Amino acid sequence: MNEKFRILLAEDDQNLGLLLKEYLVAKNYNTDLFVDGEKAYKAFCNNHYDICIFDVMMPKKDGFSLAKDIRLNNKEIPIIFLTAKSMKQDVFEGFKSGADDYITKPFSMEELLFRIEAILRRTQKDFSKEEKTEFELGIFSFDSHRQTLINNSNKSDVKLTTKESDLLKLLCLNMNEVLERNYALKSIWLDDNYFNARSMDVYITKIRKYLKDEPRIEILNVHGKGYKLVM
Repeated sequence: MNEKFRILLAEDDQNLGLLLKEYLVAKNYNTDLFVDGEKAYKAFCNNHYDICIFDVMMPKKDGFSLAKDIRLNNKEIPIIFLTAKSMKQDVFEGFKSGADDYITKPFSMEELLFRIEAILRRTQKDFSKEEKTEFELGIFSFDSHRQTLINNSNKSDVKLTTKESDLLKLLCLNMNEVLERNYALKSIWLDDNYFNARSMDVYITKIRKYLKDEPRIEILNVHGKGYKLVM
């Protein structure tokens, strides 16, 4: 990856924060470090960033609250949480607040770098790819490049997050066929572990709500296999 990418890093452990910043700068990422959530949020409002990396436990504004505030303004920017917490409910809460990934301390710098690069590869759109990107779903029109879902009956539209769009696209490409759960997890989350599987369940629920006005469309749970978008 190159230096055009800019990272917003919020970590209240100054020693760890400085180590992370130095490492990321050495890897050609422009990185701004802040020690509390309020300062990080002000920086986000005044600058352009390509990806966010937040500690969960921070003074003034914790990582979950920070992510939720950012999601109100920008549904697309990727967010990675760094935390010493490893309880399943904490991880689930992280994904509900808008996380794209979740790394439990202690972790290796190389692992963090891999996850950053994987997310940026997935979220930076390549419009030259010759693959289907527009789908008609009953009263809905879905554009995976623009990440929009338009209700043609009332002209309302929803701006999807990157993961929502990626998941809906996989469902559309496998219309009326089973989308294998592990395939979807490895394609979008890069890992089919328990926490990512729970995250995908959350996104499936969101997509069902977006499509609820079209009774001809249904996303079925296929026990032991995955999901099926039927129309």
